[in-house]
Amino acid sequence: MNSEEIIAKNEAVGKRLDIYIPTIKEELSRNTVQRLIEEGNITVNNQEKKGSYKIKINDKIKINIPEAKEINLKAQNIPLEVIYEDDDIIVINKPKGMVVHPANGNPDGTLVNAVMAICKNSLSGIGGQIRPGIVHRLDKDTSGVIIVAKNDKAHINLSEQLKNHEMKKTYLALVRGVIKENEATINMPIARSKTDRKKMAVDKNGKNAITHFKVLGRFKEKYTLLQINIETGRTHQIRVHLSYIGFPIIGDNVYSNGKNEWNVEGQCLHAWKIEFKHPITNEKMELEAEKYYKRIRRGSKWMKLDCKNF
Repeated sequence: MNSEEIIAKNEAVGKRLDIYIPTIKEELSRNTVQRLIEEGNITVNNQEKKGSYKIKINDKIKINIPEAKEINLKAQNIPLEVIYEDDDIIVINKPKGMVVHPANGNPDGTLVNAVMAICKNSLSGIGGQIRPGIVHRLDKDTSGVIIVAKNDKAHINLSEQLKNHEMKKTYLALVRGVIKENEATINMPIARSKTDRKKMAVDKNGKNAITHFKVLGRFKEKYTLLQINIETGRTHQIRVHLSYIGFPIIGDNVYSNGKNEWNVEGQCLHAWKIEFKHPITNEKMELEAEKYYKRIRRGSKWMKLDCKNF
C-alpha cells in the first residue's frame, strides 16, 4: 500500500474531493479516484468522505494506493507496431479504432491485451487498476504514439513527467475549414458538458486547458492540416478546442455536429511524436509514428489523403 498525505491549500478550497485529486495526481483518473473514495482509500482528516465533499483549508487528505491486484486479463496476439522497446518501456503506434484498456463493453481486444502478449508478465500495476503499464491514454479513434511502462519505477517516473508537463506530445489533425492564422494558442478551460455527460465542453469553471497549433497546409479552401502541441491533457482537449473555435476535426462524430463528408470512422487525429526522458537512464527520447506523417506529407497528394490511415 502506497500512501500520500496532502494539506489542502487555497486553490483546493470549495472544490469537490473527486474533482480536485485528479488535478494534482494526473495518473489517477476521476473514475479511479471515485473508486478509491468508495473503498475508503481516500480520507479527509482521517474520516471517510463522499466524492462530493467540498474541501476546506488545511484539510488533511490521505490517499492510499493499493498494491496491484491479480488481474484476470488475457493476452491476445493482436498485431501492433512497436516503435521502441527496452527492459523498462515499450512504445506503440496505436492503430485507430483500438481501445487502450479493458472496460465495460470492451473486455478484450484492447491495447493492454495486445501488449500483454508481447511483454508477458513485465508490466507495471500502479494503483491496482485493470490498466497494467498504461501511463497516458489516447481516445479509441485517435491513432499514434503511446508509452507503456514495464515496471512500477518506470511508471511512477513517467507519471511524474506527465504531471510536471515535462513530456511533450505533438499531434496532427485535419480540420474542416480554412484557418487564416499560421499559428495560434487556444487557452480555454474544459469541463464535463452540462447537457451531455458523455461529452466535454469549454466551460469558464472547468480545468485549465491550453492547445497550441501551427498550420502545415490549406487545401481547396475547405480544409486545414495542423500540427498541435498541448500543455495540458484534458479529456478530448484537442477535439473540444478545435470544434469550439469553428474548425472541427474531420470524422469526429461527437464534436463536428454530425458532419462527416469523408465518411471516415472516427476523427482524423494522430499522436505523431512524443518527447520525454527515459524513466531509468534519464536519456532524452524523441519517438514518432513516422509512417502516418510521411503519408500526409506527400506534396500534391494532400487531398488524396486516406483518413483511415490517420
